[in-house]
Amino acid sequence: MSTKIDRAFDNIGRLDTLAESNTPLHQLDPRAKLLTTAVFVVSVVSFNKYEIARLLPFFLYPAVLIGLGNLPLGFLLRKLLIVSPFVIFLGIFNPWLDREIILQIGTFGISGGWLSFLSLLLRFVLTVGAALLLIASTGFATICMALEKLSTPRIFAVQLLLLYRYIFVLIAETLRLLRAHSLRSFDRKNGISYRVFLQLLGNLLLRTIDRAQRIHTAMLCRAFTGEIKIIRQFRFGVKEVIFLTGFSTLFIILRLTDAIDLLGYLVLQISR
Repeated sequence: MSTKIDRAFDNIGRLDTLAESNTPLHQLDPRAKLLTTAVFVVSVVSFNKYEIARLLPFFLYPAVLIGLGNLPLGFLLRKLLIVSPFVIFLGIFNPWLDREIILQIGTFGISGGWLSFLSLLLRFVLTVGAALLLIASTGFATICMALEKLSTPRIFAVQLLLLYRYIFVLIAETLRLLRAHSLRSFDRKNGISYRVFLQLLGNLLLRTIDRAQRIHTAMLCRAFTGEIKIIRQFRFGVKEVIFLTGFSTLFIILRLTDAIDLLGYLVLQISR
C-alpha cells in the first residue's frame, strides 16, 4: 500500500517539476494560458450531447501545447486513465437509457446513447487534458497567482493554493504511519485490519491538526499576508495577446462552424 501511495506522491509532484521548464509555452504569462484554457473548456462543453465529429478538431490545441512545452504525452495519458473510470461509470448506462437510433451506417444503426457516451468521453479527454496541460506548463501556485491577478477574490486563490500544497503534507504523514505500521507488524499477508485502520485514521487526523497549527505559525513568522508571490517574473506582452486571441478565435470558429464539412468541401474543390 505504501508503495502505491509513494507512486501517487511522485506523480503529483511531477506536474510541478514539469512546470519548471523553460520552453516557449512555459515562458508565456499564466493569465494568457488560463484565459485560453477557459475559452477552450467552455467551447468544448457547449456542444450537443450527440456531437462527435465537430469535437475532433479541438485536439489540435493540446497537440500544439505538448509540442511547444515539450511535455511527456505518455505521462499525461496515464493521468487521464486514472480518472477515466469515473467518467465511464457516469456514461456507461447511456446506451440502455437512450435507445433511439440517431445514426445509420448502412444496415447498422447507432443509438443516441452510444453517441452521447462517446461524446462524453471525448469532452472528458479534451477538458481534463487541457487542465493537466495548464498545470504542467504553468504550475499550480502560478495559476493561483494568475487568478488573483484576474481579480478573483484573494481568499479563494489562497485557499486553492493551500489545499493543493497540503495534499503533499497529508500524503507524507500517511506514508510515515504506514511505514511505522509495517515495521511493527508481524502479519503482513492479511493487510491492515479494520480496527487498526480506524486507529491509524484517528492518529492521522491528530497529526494533521498538529501539523496545520505548526504550518500556520510558520507562515505568520514569515510575514505571510495572503499575497501569492512567484520568483519568475511574467509580463502580458505581444506573445500573450497573439496566443490568447489566436486560439480563442480558432475555438469560436470551430464552435460556430462545421470544420469537418468545410474541410471535406475544400478537398473536393481542389480535387476537381
